Amino acid sequence: MTLSTLELDYDRQTAEGATCTARAWARVPPPLSRPEREVLMQRCAELLRAQGAALVAHYYVDGDLQDLALATGGCVADSLEMARFGRDHAARTLIVAGVRFMGETAKILSPDKTVLMPDLDATCSLDLGCPAGDFAAFCDAHPDRQVVVYANTSAAVKARADWMVTSACALDIVGHLHAQGQKILWAPDRHLGQYIQRQTGADMLLWQGACIVHDEFRGLELELLKERHPRARVLVHPESPEAVVRLADVVGSTSQLLRDVQTSAADTFIVATDNGILHRMRQLAPGKTLIEAPTAGNGATCKSCAHCPWMAMNALQGVVAGLEQRTGEIQVDEAIRARAQGGITKMLDFVAQRAR
Repeated sequence: MTLSTLELDYDRQTAEGATCTARAWARVPPPLSRPEREVLMQRCAELLRAQGAALVAHYYVDGDLQDLALATGGCVADSLEMARFGRDHAARTLIVAGVRFMGETAKILSPDKTVLMPDLDATCSLDLGCPAGDFAAFCDAHPDRQVVVYANTSAAVKARADWMVTSACALDIVGHLHAQGQKILWAPDRHLGQYIQRQTGADMLLWQGACIVHDEFRGLELELLKERHPRARVLVHPESPEAVVRLADVVGSTSQLLRDVQTSAADTFIVATDNGILHRMRQLAPGKTLIEAPTAGNGATCKSCAHCPWMAMNALQGVVAGLEQRTGEIQVDEAIRARAQGGITKMLDFVAQRAR
C-alpha cells in the first residue's frame, strides 16, 4: 500500500507545553477514486460479515469508515461509548478505527477478543506527551491524591491510575471525588483539567499536556467569526484553550456536541473540535449550517486546520489488511492490562449507575 507521508515528527510538547499540528507526523494513505472506494467498502463489509467482526469507529475518522461501521452493525461513537460497545458486543474480533489508546482500551476490557487497528502507528499527542515512567514518578511524588487519567493515555499510564475518564464523564467523576474530600492528580490534558477545576472547585494538580488539534483554536479568531455570524451557536470541546471555552454556548464531549446540533433550535453552529465530526453532524442534522472554528488568522495557509493527522491514518485499506492478514493487532501486557482495567471499570460502573 502506497502511503503519503508528512515528513515531520512529533515527540511531545515543548517544555512550555506548546503543541502544533504542523509538528506532527503521519503516514496517510493516498485518496481513493470513487470506484476504488466502492470496491474497498464492499470488500470490508464482506470480510466483517464473514468473520463476525465489528467495526468500532470514532467520530474523527474518515467518513467512509463511519458509514461502514454503521452499515455493518458496528458503531460510531466517542471514546466512552466505543469502550462500552467493544466490551458488550458479541463479536470475537473488533476493528477499532481511531488512535492507539482506543485499541488498547478495547483490549483491556476484552482480553479474550482479537483487537485490530487499521494502523498501529496512529497515535495521540496526549499519549505521547505523558510517558509512563515520568508519570509514575509524578504520582509517587504526590501519594495523597486520587489519580485520574483521561482516556487519551497509554495502557501503562492507565495502570497507574485510580480512575480513567472520558470528556463525557470527567466532570461528573471529578465532582464526585471532590464531594468526598479527595484531592486529584490529573493527566494529561491541561485545558480539560483546568475546565474541570473551574467547574468543580476541586483541588487538582495538573500534568501539562495538550491535544495538538484543540490547542490551536484561537479565542480572538473565534470572536471575529462570531461577529460575522451573530446568531451562530458555538460548540466547544473542553480540550480547547480557556479563551475559546469562554466563548462557547455548549462545552462538551463529541457525543454531547453532536446531540446539541440535533436538538437545538439554532440553525447555524460554529464547531470547535476535530472536523471529522462534521460528517456525522451533517448526516444527523442535514438542515443545519456548520462552520469550522478557526485555528489561525487570515494570513495563514489554512483558516482551520482542525483535523488530527493520526486519525487520518485510518483507512479502508487498513481494515482489509487487518481482516485478511491480521495486521495491526493490539497486544497489552497482562500485568498492565489487569491493573488498567480497574480504573476503566470504575468509570463504566459510575456512568451506568448515574444512568439508572
